[in-house]
This record gives sequence, structure tokens and C-alpha cells, in this order.
Amino acid sequence: MQKDLLTGFREYIQQEHLFTTGQTILLAVSGGADSVVMTHLFHTAGFSFAIAHCNFQLRGAESVRDEQFVQQLAAAYSVPFHVIKFDTGAYMEQQRISVQVAARELRYQWLEDTRKAHGYAFIATAHHMQDNVETVLMNFAKGTGLAGLHGILPRQGHIIRPLLFAPREALQDYISAQQLLFVEDSSNITDKYTRNFFRHHVLPPVKEAFPGAIPNMAATIDRLREAELLYQEAVEHHRKRLLEQKGDTWMIPVLKLRKTVPLATIAHEVFKAFGCTPAQVSQVLELLDSESGRYVDTATHRILRNRQWLLITPVARQQTGIVVIEPEHTHVHADGGHLKLRVQDKAALTTIPAAVNIACLDKQHLHYPLLLRRWKQGDYFYPLGMAKKKKLSRFFIDQKLSLPEKEKVWVLESAKRIVWVVGMRIDDRFKLTDRTREVLYLEWTA
Repeated sequence: MQKDLLTGFREYIQQEHLFTTGQTILLAVSGGADSVVMTHLFHTAGFSFAIAHCNFQLRGAESVRDEQFVQQLAAAYSVPFHVIKFDTGAYMEQQRISVQVAARELRYQWLEDTRKAHGYAFIATAHHMQDNVETVLMNFAKGTGLAGLHGILPRQGHIIRPLLFAPREALQDYISAQQLLFVEDSSNITDKYTRNFFRHHVLPPVKEAFPGAIPNMAATIDRLREAELLYQEAVEHHRKRLLEQKGDTWMIPVLKLRKTVPLATIAHEVFKAFGCTPAQVSQVLELLDSESGRYVDTATHRILRNRQWLLITPVARQQTGIVVIEPEHTHVHADGGHLKLRVQDKAALTTIPAAVNIACLDKQHLHYPLLLRRWKQGDYFYPLGMAKKKKLSRFFIDQKLSLPEKEKVWVLESAKRIVWVVGMRIDDRFKLTDRTREVLYLEWTA
């Protein structure tokens, strides 16, 4: 068994391209059987490594014993040893999370900090084949997409799992053959944690009915991992086919989405990137048969039916303040852009710029301070070239503005009169004439 496990260990590292022989790996070692086997395999294979141990201080004297054991293990192999003590209980209370989540967050953050600080190539954990099967069964029971069924990945970022190929029994046989010492975590015996329940009560009867269940399920997990690659390629094809971007707005043609097959699956994959939960996907699909103006708000975006499009925009931040502009101001900042201002003689203005983000106003009709604010219902102005006033809400309809576009509109106000619908139209009462002497030149940049 020793030769078989060692050979399998080397082959798996090469097969999954986990690391190269010239790299030094930081081993996460608890002192339990699995991590002890991993350490011995690294040593026997001649790989360069260091050892890291986390003391979560949750099991009193047992936690102290584990730390001392791993320290002695590092000394026996003459490799660098890194250790940390966590106040896990305090972190749980502060973050209001479970002990499992707290320990995981603390552990991986410290391991990554240690890896960076000492220049180690990767962090290795001792997850094995049965750990992987347990993870997939738990994910399946909780409800998960295809990603949850690929299990624990052999390599994820700077974390590698070089024992995923190995059944638990192979590790136990290796322990016996090599007469390796290890420590036992008493929390593994209880059913307090979900994983232990699956380990003690779900898998044993399954293995009794199907003796080859663990390796069979592990092989299926490997196939699912490869199938997920094909799945993601197909999803990416649909994303590129459906999504068009203009600024911070994404657009999806209603007709094209309606004809997509399989619709619910593709919609879930496309819209989850915009904060859409599985429960909200059906609401979004209802927009395909709704009138313009209907929308669904997700945690991060608004998905709006606008004629033959679905428009996806970030949820607008609330703008509660008003930007006050005094005569000496040359530029001001606002949510979503900034405004440059300058006063000049009309004689120096050879032509009036046609760009919609530039406005030229007759300064003698302006009263300071000017106010830059979001438009609101009831606002009106006299659009350039018109003698009658028009409500902004009607003006926006004429301009065919969508709801997200309306929400971004700013207006410039002087003495309670709108002088410019920013980026769109000035008020006719403030246009330049033959009597204009000074020009307020405004340029809006989003």
C-alpha cells in the first residue's frame, strides 16, 4: 500500500498540475491522521515544504496537545513551523457566525497571509476522497447548482488538495504500515456538525448496500467537474449572444431571450451576476410578456422592461444633497459626474458648441447661488426654441428615456428656475442673444 499511495500521490500532483518540484508548499497540519499522512508523503517524495498549525483554543488541553504535537512533527522533519492561536469564540460573537464558519475564515486568511509573507507557492490541505463525497452529498441535500456538485477542487487559487485521489482506507493502511503517530480530535466523534452526521449516519448504510459507493461517487464527481467546464463554455456563449453594454447599463433583447433554450437555466446563469436570486428568475421571465415600465429589483440591480429590451442597471444610490454653486466655483462634483464652469466674454465665443454635454447661458439672467440637483416630479422648463413650458416628465417621454436614464438626470437651477436639463437641453429664457455680454460656459462629464 505504501508504494501504491506514494505513486498515486506523485501521479495525481502531476496529472492535476498542482505544483512543480522546485516550489515550496505550506502544509496545513492539524495533527490528525490525514494531515500526518500528507506530511509524510511530502517528505518521502522529496518535496520542499513547511508546516502551519492553527490553534483555535476550542478544546482546552486537547488544543494545546495538538499544537505541541505538530511542532514536534515539524522538528522531526527539520522544516519551518508556523503557528497561531485564535480567540475563535470572540470572533464568532463579533461576526455572529457559527464556529465552523469562524474557524474556516480565520484559518484560510492566516494561511494565505503566511504563504505571502514567506513566499510559499501554495497551501496544501489534506482533504481526501471521502471528504469530497461528503461535501457533494451535503451540497446536494442543501440544494445547489452544477457548481456545488463538482465537490472540492484539486486546485483553487493558491490552495491545493493533493490527497483527493485517495480513499480513507488507503490513508489508514499507510498509517499502519509506516507506524505513524497522530492525534485524534474529539469533536470528530460527535454529530454536532453536519459533516459528522453524513460521515456517521449517511455514508455507512450506503457503503453497506454498495461497497464501491465512495470510489464510484468520486468518479462521478470527476465527470461532473469536467461537465461543468462544458456547461460554463455554453453559458458564456449565451452571455455574449444576449448581453450588450452601454455605459453602466446592460441590455438584453426580449425576443432573443424569449427564444433561448433552455430558458430558465440560461436566465438563472445570466441574471445571477446582477444579484438575482433563484426565486427572482421567474419574476424576471415574467417581464418578457409585460408592458414597458415593469421591473424587478435585485440586491444590486434593477431589471426593467423597456419596449423590446430588458435594461439592467445598478441600483441608483440615493442622492439626498444639493450641490450649491457660487460665482467663484470652476468645477463641482456630483454623484455620477462633475461639472466644469467658466465665465467668458461672448465676443470670445466664435461658435456655440453643439455637444449636448455643453451649455452656454446668458450670465446676466442668472442669480447665484446656482443649484445642481436631481430632477423631481412637477419640474418644468421652457425647452430651447419653445415659447411654452413643458414638464420634464413629458419631455423625457418625448426623448424616449428609460426609467434608469430618468433617474440619473440632473438639472441646474437659478432662482427656482431650471436653466439646463443637464446633458440634454437648456431653457430658452437663458439662451444667448445679441444683447448677451457674458457667457456662463458649462461642461458636464459623466
